[in-house]
Amino acid sequence: MNKRLKHWLIGILIVVGVVCIGIGSAGYYFYNMAVARGKKSFINSSTVVKKNDPLYHEKTWYQSAKKYVWHEQSATGHFKLVANYVPASKQTNKTIVIAHGFAGSSATMGAYAGLFHELGYNVLLPDDRGAGKSQGNYIGYGWPDRLDYLKWIHQVIQRNGKQSQIVMFGTSMGGATTMMVSGEKTPTQVKAFIEDCGYTSLYDEIKYQAKSMYNIPEYPLVPVVSGINHLKNGYSFKQASSLNQVAKNRKPMLFIHGTNDTFVPTKMVYPLYQADKGPKQLLLVKGAAHAKSFAHSPKLYRQTVKAFLAKYFN
Repeated sequence: MNKRLKHWLIGILIVVGVVCIGIGSAGYYFYNMAVARGKKSFINSSTVVKKNDPLYHEKTWYQSAKKYVWHEQSATGHFKLVANYVPASKQTNKTIVIAHGFAGSSATMGAYAGLFHELGYNVLLPDDRGAGKSQGNYIGYGWPDRLDYLKWIHQVIQRNGKQSQIVMFGTSMGGATTMMVSGEKTPTQVKAFIEDCGYTSLYDEIKYQAKSMYNIPEYPLVPVVSGINHLKNGYSFKQASSLNQVAKNRKPMLFIHGTNDTFVPTKMVYPLYQADKGPKQLLLVKGAAHAKSFAHSPKLYRQTVKAFLAKYFN
């Protein structure tokens, strides 16, 4: 090998090394942005309620409601999980388990707790691993959480009795979590699912956000961040697939999505709805932005949810 060729090869290796270090550094930066626990500046997770909020009544009710604190151990890892439980005004065996969204917690789901409580149901609102008062250093995007929610569901049955009737509900990441739970073997006490603006898969959502928020192409960064997540937390972004999970579901599912959703684009709901194998219903809320369908059209939302639940609760 002559000196000139040797220098070229060394130069190429240096460039490749610098590029790899750059991609790896960028991957860890975006991992911390998207997955690691911490405040997300691009998400409004405030629980301050303004008087002009169309869901003011529901949110303020939840803030002042007497809550019973439940505890659970995560299905994987060794995280102590926390949930708030509010029993219905009149004794009932019907419970709604509510899953919160990205960078949220049980505290951000007060409007939905208020809705279901008004309809006569017990409500259980867990904090996901890595959120609220629960332990954990990463956001699971519904995938490891699906197994945690199965444990919460079993706890409802243990506490409220074998005659329990349960529906799981969630918005955004919580909607995806709900769909991911639907693909598992759930107890007979689980009667139905309601998902609001969940994504097809974590990979699809991260790819979409990389382009939408940062104008970054899918390759190579999204697979790199997925690989980092796999090394740290044991699953890849493509594994976290709501689409694959709903294809295994045979129980009733209500799908809700706003037509002006640009965070989890509305187009994601169509393949999800088509893939689901159980009795199903789709509500498209015209003009609603991401996770705003209830606030945008409270009457339509309430009526649709109430009618859906009436079909599957005895």
